Amino acid sequence: MKRLNFFTGCVAMLLLAGCANRPVGSSNAVAASDTALFRQVQQQTFQYFWDGAEPTSGLARERIHIDSIYPQKDQSVITSGGGGFGVMAILVGIERGFITREQGLKRMETIVSFLERADRFHGAWPHWWHGNTGKVKPFGRRDNGGDLVETSFMLQGLLCVRQYYRDGSDAEKKIAARIDKLWREVEFDWYRNGQEVLYWHWSPEYGWQMNFPVKGYNECLIMYILAASSPTHGVPASVYHQGWAQNGAIRKPWSYGGYDMELLYQGDVPNGGPLFWAHYSYLGLDPRGLKDRYANYETETRNQALINYQWCVNNPKQYQGYASNNWGLTASYSVRGYHAHAPDSTNDLGVISPTAALASFPYTPAQSMAAMKYWYNERRSQLWGPYGFYDAFSDTYKWYPQHYLAIDQGPVVVMMENYRSGLLWRLFMSCPEIKEGLRKLDFQSPWLSQK
Repeated sequence: MKRLNFFTGCVAMLLLAGCANRPVGSSNAVAASDTALFRQVQQQTFQYFWDGAEPTSGLARERIHIDSIYPQKDQSVITSGGGGFGVMAILVGIERGFITREQGLKRMETIVSFLERADRFHGAWPHWWHGNTGKVKPFGRRDNGGDLVETSFMLQGLLCVRQYYRDGSDAEKKIAARIDKLWREVEFDWYRNGQEVLYWHWSPEYGWQMNFPVKGYNECLIMYILAASSPTHGVPASVYHQGWAQNGAIRKPWSYGGYDMELLYQGDVPNGGPLFWAHYSYLGLDPRGLKDRYANYETETRNQALINYQWCVNNPKQYQGYASNNWGLTASYSVRGYHAHAPDSTNDLGVISPTAALASFPYTPAQSMAAMKYWYNERRSQLWGPYGFYDAFSDTYKWYPQHYLAIDQGPVVVMMENYRSGLLWRLFMSCPEIKEGLRKLDFQSPWLSQK
């Protein structure tokens, strides 16, 4: 078993080394024998954002339960972050022929019209809305205003849509212009709260009482990139270096299983934390060749995924079912409620979340493919439903809920496509403002040499 795991890891490293040396925007071929399954998983998961969308807004519902009566009061609840992942998934759907370009444009017109009229707070959207009204649904008692992180996930997707449509038909160019206006209206500078850091939340009722300055490595890198890139409400580089990077304290080298890491993960969690930290910011932000004074993000994201995989293979807590083809710990439904599952003794609860491995295709192609084949070919009756693989399961507790979450389904479609074609990376990194923002923060990227 040890020899097999070592071999599998070597294959993945060779594949990724090849990716790094190819030109910007190049793609990975999927083996002919695997192409049909790869497409099937993408297409079925895409349906969460198409057939499963809330009809008035066109955006993703926060959650869908197949195995229970969906609470009437929650049917219209939609999510800004998961919705942003969803607009990226729609672009994948167009490119892969799951829907026509005309169908995609019609849905985007519905979505953009909703975003223009929905509640915003200094340009930022809330975490949740009621999709039928556009009014904020509080995410928590004091969290009833702007959520800059979830807004950034939405903007990451919208900027990809803008770039996709900017040279299209007249109708497509109009959508691109409306998206550009929404982007320019987000007041990143307001969310500094007068300090050298960005705050996650602001409420017209509670002000800054949530008190969440975003510091240390987690899923929020994209927020700082966008804030530095904003052409109208940008923030200086000092906000990134003093706030996010904590005057350099974000750099804290460590290792697990022979995989070297460079950053201090939020809360100083061991072994890299939940795997969505390697996904959400990188749905559009291309980590290949991306570096700054603190880290090489290509190796950081890859090694975080490999650590997550190796922890599951080592299985120190001896959970049932963990294996080289059954792995992946991230935030998802859990046996009790919701949990940020992670490779450490406290946060590994015996729950596998398929999104963790599937959204890691760019980092761990061999390991991700092995998991996808196992789940589909041998566990389909337990783990597969109308919108792809269900959100989470546990063999230890014989727990197989038929539940979905938007923020977990979106990265599956998008990152599988980035692995295959680089579509969303190519679109996002083509934004001139993003290139300027990266330069402002002293990043290096192969995209910065492209016009």
